[in-house]
Amino acid sequence: MTPELANEYIKRRMRELGYGDNYRIRFRHFVLGPLEERKIDARLQLLILAVPKECIRIQSDMGVFDVAEFSTNELQYEHKGSVLLTNYSPIPQQVQMIQVIFKSK
Repeated sequence: MTPELANEYIKRRMRELGYGDNYRIRFRHFVLGPLEERKIDARLQLLILAVPKECIRIQSDMGVFDVAEFSTNELQYEHKGSVLLTNYSPIPQQVQMIQVIFKSK
């Protein structure tokens, strides 16, 4: 995802959710160890996958992103609520996401 596309997407998505310009953006770069699972509390925020990766599963209240998953008909790039990052690989993997933190409406 290019920075321009991400910026435009976030602006439109925040308007759809009723937040307008009431949000902050952070870039998150997670490094997961071999076969590591990590839970992230993403209440009142969105985590948007910026760079899709193989060997990584992202599961949240909004759905799943896992290119090896065949039991779903859609992969989600947008996540919120309880988010679980899983590295299926025996080597460390990196997950780059954009964190959009909601401010009060």
